[in-house]
Amino acid sequence: MIVISNPTAIANEINTIHALFEHGLELFHVRKPDFSEKEMKAFVAAIGLKYRSKLVLHSQHQLAEDLGINRLHFSEKTRKQIDPETLYHYNEKRIHLSTSIHTIEAFNDLRIFFQYAFLSPVFASISKSNYQSNIDLLEAIQNRTNHQTKLVALGGIEAENIQKTLAAGFDDFALLGTIWNAENPIKNFELCQQIVLSY
Repeated sequence: MIVISNPTAIANEINTIHALFEHGLELFHVRKPDFSEKEMKAFVAAIGLKYRSKLVLHSQHQLAEDLGINRLHFSEKTRKQIDPETLYHYNEKRIHLSTSIHTIEAFNDLRIFFQYAFLSPVFASISKSNYQSNIDLLEAIQNRTNHQTKLVALGGIEAENIQKTLAAGFDDFALLGTIWNAENPIKNFELCQQIVLSY
């Protein structure tokens, strides 16, 4: 199970991140698009060394080595601009790569460099108003031909639709709005976790 940070600051954010890890969170995506280098360093330092191996950087990739982070995420736009040799270099250095896509056709065309990819939005987004796909992605993934890259569902994922999402063929899912828009983020995380354990 993956959790993505809220793009902007949230009250008690670091405490919530620590609590998520203590409750079994596997990977935490640091998606803070407006962060400067200094802000990114401070945020990662606040999370602490204990969880460093579970952090994924969405931006300020140049800081990864100094911060001891070996997981990088590329947006669809950045992925299309990056040189394949650079991706090969990352793989040689055992840096885990992930990316974002919005169609199953784009997923099928992904190069082998990426460990997993977010396909979104599977359902109407919780964190972004009026953001949903104009096609049924649960149906579209029946056309999946890429089985080397893990397919991760993103967008509107909550306890009520996790089972349906996994049954449709997704390998995993990522949570954003159901965590950061909730009054009790940890309770929502535990609900999702219970569904996975019983699936």
